[in-house]
Amino acid sequence: MRTLHAASLLRLTLDDEPRPGHAVLVTGDRVEAVAPLEELTGAYPEVRVRRWAGTLGPALVHDGPLPPAPTPRERVHALFRLGAAAVLADHVTDPALRAAAARNDVAVLPAARPPALVVGGRADVAVFGADGTCLATVVAGRLVHRRA
Repeated sequence: MRTLHAASLLRLTLDDEPRPGHAVLVTGDRVEAVAPLEELTGAYPEVRVRRWAGTLGPALVHDGPLPPAPTPRERVHALFRLGAAAVLADHVTDPALRAAAARNDVAVLPAARPPALVVGGRADVAVFGADGTCLATVVAGRLVHRRA
């Protein structure tokens, strides 16, 4: 299923200039296109559109220990509330925590890499408010966090 994620502004990388009126087309767990919203809705008139307040961009790579929580599952979900979709392998050495990360499609990376939205790449997307608060997180094309 295709989903179009749109916000007032879009960044392809964390330090990219924000692009007004752009959106990300996600098919399955991949980014299919990044283009102006009007162009994508014209090309895919039946696509489901999720409109977000804030700035849409790549989900973060968490480069420290996972936030504390009572269970491994809750620790992983705490990442999603931060806008992260990836973590460094050094911080998920506990088998239960690694299993929870795998069940939730968290990318476990051997080394840090700058997050980016890339056509054909994994659909890890986050939306951040003006104050830096994560409003929504999409991991491998699946909405896993939405601020109420």
